[in-house]
Amino acid sequence: MTDAQRLAGALNALIKSPQFSNMKARAAARQEPAVNWTKTKMLNEDFNPDVDGFESFAMNDGSVCAWMPGQFRYAAKRS
Repeated sequence: MTDAQRLAGALNALIKSPQFSNMKARAAARQEPAVNWTKTKMLNEDFNPDVDGFESFAMNDGSVCAWMPGQFRYAAKRS
């Protein structure tokens, strides 16, 4: 869960930027070696930015760095 917490902290810092986007979130996540891209793709297979806001990211330790739309932030969750 530490991996998801670390990524959530990094993404939450970026959210404060007025130009924050899914592209920037994904670019930041690509810098994190603990992201499991195969699981992330499956997690977001029905992702719709107009409805869901931002993508969530699955981590190698089984946790998820999840977008919390009502709170407008990322949070670490156990999957």
